[in-house]
Amino acid sequence: MHTDAVHQSQFVVLNESTTPVLSRLSFHAAEPFAVTVAFRTERGRWVEWTFARELLVTGLTEPSGIGDVRVRPDLSEDEALLTIEIESPDGYASFEMEREDIENFIGASLELVPLGTESEHFDVDTLIEEITNV
Repeated sequence: MHTDAVHQSQFVVLNESTTPVLSRLSFHAAEPFAVTVAFRTERGRWVEWTFARELLVTGLTEPSGIGDVRVRPDLSEDEALLTIEIESPDGYASFEMEREDIENFIGASLELVPLGTESEHFDVDTLIEEITNV
């Protein structure tokens, strides 16, 4: 079976809490520049953030991101973790995710769309149609 998407779920630590939060990472070949991370809230709803896949790739080895989403390895305390920080006018959250899980997710996304070939998979005409038909 062939798929054009990668999905992965895991529990993450939110703001150093002792209670883990269910998260979901998603990548779709039709949107090759982006990944989406979603976090399940206590009411069973999902809060989603979409950001550049390259930011996640770079964040495995060095701090990346200067905007609402920042990714960095947590080498000071536990190199098995990756930290994702999300900030908006509504608040701030810091998530610790298993580095190996992120590496597996990125590896699967790179099998679908290798870095540097994203524009070959991106349908700009469809995007323009979506934007203009709102």
